[in-house]
Amino acid sequence: MRADCHMHTYFSGDSEAKPEDMVLAAIDKGLEAICFTDHEDIDYFCDDIEFVFDPETYFKELGALKEKYKEKLDIRIGVEFGLQPHLAKKAKAFTAANPYDFVIGSMHVVGGKDPYYPEFFEGISDEEAYRMALRETIADIRAVADFDVLGHLDYVVRYGKNKEKEYSYKMFADEIDALLRELIEHGKGLELNMAGLKYGLPFAHPHPDILKRYRELGGEIVTVGADGHRPEHIAWEFDKACDILKGCNFKYYTEFKERKPIFLTLR
Repeated sequence: MRADCHMHTYFSGDSEAKPEDMVLAAIDKGLEAICFTDHEDIDYFCDDIEFVFDPETYFKELGALKEKYKEKLDIRIGVEFGLQPHLAKKAKAFTAANPYDFVIGSMHVVGGKDPYYPEFFEGISDEEAYRMALRETIADIRAVADFDVLGHLDYVVRYGKNKEKEYSYKMFADEIDALLRELIEHGKGLELNMAGLKYGLPFAHPHPDILKRYRELGGEIVTVGADGHRPEHIAWEFDKACDILKGCNFKYYTEFKERKPIFLTLR
């Protein structure tokens, strides 16, 4: 795997990493390309953390690094946009205003709460919480069109009281199939997000059965990212990514540049 297509820096409210440190770590790990994808979560409910950034400053700083390291690393500039149904117009305006290489659309808010916080799971079972999150994601992707791939599908499972013990493709097949069909119909991809392994799950996001189903239904676009928030997170468990995708019947994976997919053969 030559590129890590999901990483965060101090432009994200949940990271303190310097962009240049992320670049140097990527070079040290032998990567050929990276894509910065800092958070833009408009109308995020938590007042304690700022999950938006100034695009002008973002492009100025990352553009300088792109030029400085152009002989060593292909640096791309993307964004992880927090999906919510009412943000369709804002998403379109935001992504059109600057030349992003790649836009990840991610669900971080369900009914005004982020599953990251334990309060989301209070008074409901994990199964109920997971179903709510999947249905919210369906509503998100039906409303918001301006993204390239759906990020960390089944992210909610990281934080459940019993995590993966109340989760499988079969349990949520109706919701997952509806979601995957929606992505495929509109030419959107899925992300293989390796952070699931980092957070103690026995699988990366999404569960391999979901990746297999996406492929069965005709899905072809799958990117790979570590979702790193520190330099040491870059290319997390990338030695497993190729086998995961091959095991799910993919013959190639995808990178994005200038919002266009690049298909690369799995080796």
